[in-house]
Amino acid sequence: MAITSELDTRSSLRWLWRQLTSMRTALILLLLLGLAAIPGSLFPQRSQNPLKVSDFFKSNPGTAKFLDQLNMFDVYSSPWFSSIYILLFISLIGCVLPRTFEHLKGIRAKPPLTPKNLNRMEFFTESEFGSLDKAEAWFKKHHFRIRRDANSISAEKGFMRETGNLLFHLSLILILVGVALGSLFGMKGDAIINVGERFINTPTSYDVISYGKLQSEKSLSPFSITATDFKASYELKTGAPSDYKLTVNVANSVGGKEVSKVVRVNSPLTFGTTKVYLQANGYSPLVTIRDKSGEIKFQGTVIFLPQDGNLTSTGAIKVPDMKPQVGFVGSFIPTYARNSVRGAFSTYPEVLDPRLLISIWTGDLGLDSGIPQSVYRLDTSVMKRIGLETLKLHETNNFGEGSITFEGWTPWVNLQIVKDPGKIYALLGAILAILGLLASLFTRSRRIWVKENSNKTGVEVAGLAKNSTPGLESEIDSLVKEMRE
Repeated sequence: MAITSELDTRSSLRWLWRQLTSMRTALILLLLLGLAAIPGSLFPQRSQNPLKVSDFFKSNPGTAKFLDQLNMFDVYSSPWFSSIYILLFISLIGCVLPRTFEHLKGIRAKPPLTPKNLNRMEFFTESEFGSLDKAEAWFKKHHFRIRRDANSISAEKGFMRETGNLLFHLSLILILVGVALGSLFGMKGDAIINVGERFINTPTSYDVISYGKLQSEKSLSPFSITATDFKASYELKTGAPSDYKLTVNVANSVGGKEVSKVVRVNSPLTFGTTKVYLQANGYSPLVTIRDKSGEIKFQGTVIFLPQDGNLTSTGAIKVPDMKPQVGFVGSFIPTYARNSVRGAFSTYPEVLDPRLLISIWTGDLGLDSGIPQSVYRLDTSVMKRIGLETLKLHETNNFGEGSITFEGWTPWVNLQIVKDPGKIYALLGAILAILGLLASLFTRSRRIWVKENSNKTGVEVAGLAKNSTPGLESEIDSLVKEMRE
């Protein structure tokens, strides 16, 4: 007769908990988390670049719709990624904390009793010379933990190995806590402003902004930044940047008293837990556009985005008030050069010999279609090109519907505003993880026993090295040698 036993609910839950909190499960979940993060680098993410996501939908509508159902454009906030993250967090806590408590008890406890048969241990040695007092002195000199009994000594060393191992895994938990705090209470945004303009920390001032799960536009810190001057220095031979210096007037509240400050690449502005970094720079051409009657339809700066290290920049100018509507696809060349292979390009990032290259288009700009558009691009699918010109500074080009004048340029800077309350915890966790890993790799854990022989005419010495780490034999030889001396 076969006897079968079924686990009750409590036993089943206990079994599931043991499986989840095993080190093997934690390693599997860590591997799965790394694999789950791969789509975030393969596909554009809405939280980082919504315009690229929109372009992907336009170019691959069917594939994009399928991928969107799998949350491939919101990988790090998807249910499946969050599930792996939470399970890994629970697994590490359930695995490491009990081991940590046991290790703390072991640190306070005495070394284990001396085995009866030392001749079964590693590197067993008998010596007619020596005493327990000399052995104890040697152990203290080499920082062993000692347990002295009537006729034996038990000593051990190398607790830092397990301490480092536990510190490494506890640090992983701290890193996960830091990442969780950043995703829940953090925010990140980018804003491009021209020199002379003011940035007010409101959602409408950002080009791109993303919030943590528990944050919203109401949680933005109230401050304003006015860019008053920007100076970029470059190497004469290579054109590589050597220094960026942005001078700003800042106020901790909108309408508050302004204070002048300097921002550099590695010296951000700080407003509480929010930091403002200087990320990039470029140029905004200043143009004036008139219609056939000479009336000004547009006058101002237009931000162009750099395409290379010498700040050859491209952008779009849209004039919906003209009839028919007019758009310009432009390239700004700070230091003009041209050849038959590359066409027009810049040879140096500073403005030494500027040119504005424009392609003129007429037709429907599509601004009333309700479909979001990038301010840096011009959709020419339903437009007609009527001109292609190269303008020098203060030069005017007359086209069929009006004229455009290249008046000058203004530098712009890209500000990255970041609030990440978990960054300090993640950094601390990474440092502690490295220290713990080094401690676990370079610490040798071993035990040595010294016991008087049955005739009390000498001693027996043996040891045990955990994980077969080398060095135990030389230590036993040193101990025996000192007792003989």
